[in-house]
Amino acid sequence: MKLLQIIAAFFLSFILHSLLSGPALAHQITFYVHNKCPFPIWPATASNTGHPIIAGGGFYLPSGQTQRIDAPWDWNGRIWARTGCNFNSNWQSACETGDCDGRLACNGLIGTPPATLVQVSLQADKTKPNFYDVSLVDGYNLPVLVTNNKQLSPKCTIGGCSKSLIRSCPHELQVVNNNGEVVACKSACLAFNLDTFCCRNDHGSPDKCKPNVYSNIFKDACPNYYSYAFDSPPPLVNCASKEYVITFCPSSWGVDDEHESL
Repeated sequence: MKLLQIIAAFFLSFILHSLLSGPALAHQITFYVHNKCPFPIWPATASNTGHPIIAGGGFYLPSGQTQRIDAPWDWNGRIWARTGCNFNSNWQSACETGDCDGRLACNGLIGTPPATLVQVSLQADKTKPNFYDVSLVDGYNLPVLVTNNKQLSPKCTIGGCSKSLIRSCPHELQVVNNNGEVVACKSACLAFNLDTFCCRNDHGSPDKCKPNVYSNIFKDACPNYYSYAFDSPPPLVNCASKEYVITFCPSSWGVDDEHESL
């Protein structure tokens, strides 16, 4: 009799677990982070306030590999890639670009700019599309392509860059590593901290903050990304899907030359 009671309790527990966990799993959104760069990267995530950390906040991704990330169906936050990392060093900054206090898992910390940011706003209402964009408002380190699942739907796609922003980066915006190689490009706001470039205070509106010589360089190289705060028309995509693919270095142009040391 006791054995039958134990078996019955087990199956009741199993059924309850399935009923409770089934809807939660169905409400997840999946990101496939793909590294097409000819060097390793360390993708990272930072959740907006009130949203859980996903993918542990950061991970190692070898060249040619893909990592799956599952996020709650209403998740909001940022995804970016760090480069030139050495977590065995004693330096507080472990990565040449996108570092988060020297940690592999950022655990909610936002990466040190400049870094190309994928900004995501998932909608809890499954009948509504999700929103995402790629921002260079604080600067650039790698090209990235974002699309829904693996179909490359034009409606859901944010394309990569048409030319190397590392090569065209003005000297005053360049971030140089210990070997003297340019590894990232600051935005004018990050480099100079002026209201005119940062679109704040008296320049905090679209009619007062216009494209400038630096944002035009960004826009020329990466026309599908935000080049400054009030970029217009806004390069924001709304797309309903349960799966998205984020590809760093989607094309091979200039990548070897840009980051030979990584």
